Amino acid sequence: MLIGYARTSTMDQKASIEAQARDLTAAGCDKLFSEQVSSVDVGNREQLALALDFIREGDVLVVTKLDRLARSVGHLLTIMDTIKTKGADLRILNMGIDTATPTGKLMLTVLGGVAEFEREIMLERQREGIARAKSQGKYKGRKPTARAKEEDVLRLKSDGIGATEIAKRLGIGRASVYRLLAAG
Repeated sequence: MLIGYARTSTMDQKASIEAQARDLTAAGCDKLFSEQVSSVDVGNREQLALALDFIREGDVLVVTKLDRLARSVGHLLTIMDTIKTKGADLRILNMGIDTATPTGKLMLTVLGGVAEFEREIMLERQREGIARAKSQGKYKGRKPTARAKEEDVLRLKSDGIGATEIAKRLGIGRASVYRLLAAG
């Protein structure tokens, strides 16, 4: 059985999720799992977990692109281990990769490594850009929200209001309230 998995990072990528579903159906997928959640948030990828639980021996999990499935080589290898343990395979449509073949397994590992390398290079450039902007005084980071409300926290505490209620009223975290109270 061919099982399709489609994913986009945000809810406003409706056209992308529809295109993936169309391509997976055209590839012959009998069942589709789809979700709109960031790949970084692995714990929230419920449909991926359901798809991996659903596959059986002889099945093939099909995705349109590798980045729809895994964010890193480590994550990819974990998914592949689950698929392999169940006696199933993986097919990536845009790359023509099918792990039912030794060449497909090799290509998947190599391309996963390249994708992770590209992401690390992008993050390194981002960090360099931020450091350069900071040195030029152009980057200040986000404004501190809790520290700006320190007087309000102290005033509300002196009025006998608890930390949880203070946090709720001021729209800051409870831990921030405790931090400000300890410092004040």
